[in-house]
Amino acid sequence: MESRITREAAWELLRKYNKDLFHLQHALTVEGVMRWYAEQLGFADEVDFWGLVGLLHDIDFELYPHEHCIKAPELLREGGVGDDMIHAICSHGYGINVDVKPEHLMEKVLYATDELTGLIWATALMRPSKSVQDMELKSLKKKYKSKGFAAGCSREVIEKGAEMLGWPLDEVLQRTIEAMRDCEEQVTKEMETIENR
Repeated sequence: MESRITREAAWELLRKYNKDLFHLQHALTVEGVMRWYAEQLGFADEVDFWGLVGLLHDIDFELYPHEHCIKAPELLREGGVGDDMIHAICSHGYGINVDVKPEHLMEKVLYATDELTGLIWATALMRPSKSVQDMELKSLKKKYKSKGFAAGCSREVIEKGAEMLGWPLDEVLQRTIEAMRDCEEQVTKEMETIENR
């Protein structure tokens, strides 16, 4: 898989269309989560590709929320992103806005974890530590079952993603907590750099 775009160029491209700190933090988190999964699932040679897909997955969401994953190909092509990466990015809108089906394992991981990272982060913010480092599966599951909590994070999409992967839901939840633990410090550092500019 060829990304044909550097991390620096991808970050600049994302910043061109995304100013909101919440969206930037989400992009950085999904990038870190995707990199972790690439390593864990035996795709270490594709870790940069997986990460860039995570970083750019919501490129069109801030400016074009009603055309999410529809406007993305145009913005990505203008930035020099290859078709393989565009397919991967757009596949997380499958069944919502587009008919691009997640096929590669990486696309299924993105589909399953995108909404989930938002739910995990919302859960972390409710904790005294404001961190995922001390989060346990049972506390996440409690929040997961509460339909009113982080209602914007679709449980249906998360469950559909787990099904695509052929993993029990608990496994997706636990692994994604671990992935977010792994990248939390890096995301915090990058966010501090943005906020201090």
